[in-house]
Amino acid sequence: MANHVEDIENNMDEQEPNVASEASQQPQEAAGTRVRSRGVSGAGAGGGEDLGGGNGGSPEQNGQPRAARPPRVVETEEDEDEELTLKYGAKHVIMLFVPVTLCMVVVVATIKSVSFFTQKDGQRLIYTPFSEDTDTVGQRAVNSILNASIMITVIIVMTLVLVLLYKYRFYKVIQGWLFLASLLMLFSFSFIYLKEVFKTYNLATDYFTVAIIIWNFGVVGMLCIHWTGPLRLQQAYLIMISALMALVFVKYLPEWTGWLILGAISVYDLLAVLCPKGPLRILVETAQERNEPIFPALIYSSTMVWLVNMADTQWPPKRNSTEAALPQQEAPEAAGSPPPSSPSGDDGGFSSSWVDQQQHQLGPLQSTDQTRREVQELPSARPPVEDDDEEERGVKLGLGDFIFYSMLVGKASATASGDWNTTLACFVAILIGLCLTLLLLAIFKKALPALPISIFFGLVFYFATDNLVQPFMDRLALHQFYI
Repeated sequence: MANHVEDIENNMDEQEPNVASEASQQPQEAAGTRVRSRGVSGAGAGGGEDLGGGNGGSPEQNGQPRAARPPRVVETEEDEDEELTLKYGAKHVIMLFVPVTLCMVVVVATIKSVSFFTQKDGQRLIYTPFSEDTDTVGQRAVNSILNASIMITVIIVMTLVLVLLYKYRFYKVIQGWLFLASLLMLFSFSFIYLKEVFKTYNLATDYFTVAIIIWNFGVVGMLCIHWTGPLRLQQAYLIMISALMALVFVKYLPEWTGWLILGAISVYDLLAVLCPKGPLRILVETAQERNEPIFPALIYSSTMVWLVNMADTQWPPKRNSTEAALPQQEAPEAAGSPPPSSPSGDDGGFSSSWVDQQQHQLGPLQSTDQTRREVQELPSARPPVEDDDEEERGVKLGLGDFIFYSMLVGKASATASGDWNTTLACFVAILIGLCLTLLLLAIFKKALPALPISIFFGLVFYFATDNLVQPFMDRLALHQFYI
């Protein structure tokens, strides 16, 4: 045994000059290479260390050799902005095209199939008290202007009330207001819509079955909108609510009043968002300053970011999303452990339960190379950090935009003598305006009104198609001349 030990010592003495020669050759090698460690039987503690030392070899980081660094590519801020614009531009367009198209398709399909929404039975909204059934065109124009003025005034007043309530943190009042509005749409208007659809298609059913359908539809919608639920289901309910409201406007707004309201609401939307003291701009800026989401009953979102924040039991939502989950996760572990001596906010996450768990797995903690490697090789119980950048870049569009887009297409479908050319022209015009709005949004990178460009194109395409293109197409069909 003694002879064997002496042989090992002699071998080690012979290998020391080799180590010195390797260390002297180390600085001459490339920066990304390193000297491989020699495995010596019996050398358990130092078997994994780099033999280049601190002069020529790469230093260690957290017990592991530093890997070769890839060449850094320096990108300017303009290149990054251009890349992000190209990456998210088309995706955002598609994210908005799909829900806007679905909402308009529901409205047009209902108007074309259910005659209830195109019949004028003399009923009007309380906001439009003046009738357009007059003897002269001038009186009809005056009545329509008065109706549109009353309607826009009501919208402005209600918007100001909402902004004041939000500014002074009357969140419960806003929630109750939106809750009642959603309740009316999901139960009352849905019942009227379903009744007329059954009547149109001559589907026999009983009130008990209808009550069960409406109850399930309404309750699930209230949960998805005002609490939490699957993202797609929430989006579907918001689209359905917008379509129902658009059908109500198409049904009960007089013809000239409807067109004037569309033009006036576009101008108001432009001023309310872009003016320094505009109510919608104040609302958005206040929400950004407080780092709070706007109520999901007012905003269509293509991501889950609103649902996660709105699912909190407290309002406004907490700054740190882990504040509510942390006590529940640590309760079983902390039940048998003594309370920490320092406040929970100052331990940096290394609580007593964490220390006990690490000591149980690794033994007494000692800052050696081997223990650091073992710690790094342990599977982490911490969930991977999710990239919230995708959620923050989600597209958000107000439900009022959905309503007035669908109202314009619905009015074109209902008042253009059943002409599909005019309906399709308005549909294309709205999508073109939406593309231009998203383009301006990518350029200016701030909240912009979504109504003015789309509604302007829609009105121009409607009157141009209805008064120019459609008569021209009729004359061509009359003379059997095809282009």
